[in-house]
Formats: sequence, structure tokens, C-alpha cells
Amino acid sequence: MPISAKKKTKPLFYIALAVIGIAAGVLTQQATRYDFITSEGVKYQWSELKDDWVVINYFAPWCAPCLKELPELNKFADNLPNHTHLFAINYDPADQLQAQALKQKYNIQFQVIVAEQQTYLPMTPPPALPATFIVGPRGQVVKTIMGEVNAKMLTDALLKLQMTYSGEPVKKTTGDA
Repeated sequence: MPISAKKKTKPLFYIALAVIGIAAGVLTQQATRYDFITSEGVKYQWSELKDDWVVINYFAPWCAPCLKELPELNKFADNLPNHTHLFAINYDPADQLQAQALKQKYNIQFQVIVAEQQTYLPMTPPPALPATFIVGPRGQVVKTIMGEVNAKMLTDALLKLQMTYSGEPVKKTTGDA
């Protein structure tokens, strides 16, 4: 190969190498990025929850009505409609170990989001507790419920919203499904 050809291919080699390096960095960043993490260490991106319904309940151990509604939320969790997720999040910042301890202490039988600074949710923390948000399939809050909830209230609200969005309710799961 003539010397002039080597000089021309050298910059191309370095450009190709830089492009590969940038692409690898972007792919790595996308693979490790998450919007929130649960007390069990499961990482979620909102894009993964697209087309699903998400119920998020803000609670705090110092909030008596919050603690009172937890058994009802457990009951709701046992009978979630298909394509529906239920999460709790502590109103106060809590790391993963603290979130695990809260889950165990209050017998929360569904996923608890770790309340970190980098946690991204499609709503701001509520001005009062308890507060429950229903996030629709497009990732936007479609209903806010301030105050205590029960399983029937959440089921009815969710089924009504699903009818509004799709024209037909999402079937409920049974214990085996």
C-alpha cells in the first residue's frame, strides 16, 4: 500500500474507533439507566411499563391512615387486573435497606419503590397522605385519590378508567394466573 493511502486510512480508522466507542457508551448507559428501583433491587424504566396500568401509593410510617389502608392494598395486590402493577413508596427518603425494613415491618405484600433522589415518577410527591395515583398506559397520571383507599375502590376506579381508555375492561387475574 502506498504511503499516501496509509495516511488517508489512519484518520478513518480513528474516526471509526471513536464512533464505536461512543455507541458502546450510549448502549451501556441505556442498559444501566432506570427510573426507579424496588426494595428487592428490581430496576424499572417507565418505557417497560408502557401499555400497562400502574398504581402508586404514597405512605409513611408516621401516617396512621396510611398504615390503616395497607391491608386493603395487600388485598388489592392479590387481585390485580391483568397488565396492572401496584407499588408503594415511602414519602420520606429511604434507601434500599430501609425500604426492605418498612416492607417487612408493615407486612407490605407488594413492591415498594426505593425513595431516592434519582427516583423518577410521573408525579410530584403529594401535599398530604395517604395519596394514590393511577398511571395510565401512556405513562401519565390519570387519577389521583387523596385519603384512604380500599381494594374495592381501587378496583372500581381502575376498571372504570380502563373502560374509558379502551372501551372494555381488562380482565381480572385469578390466584393462579
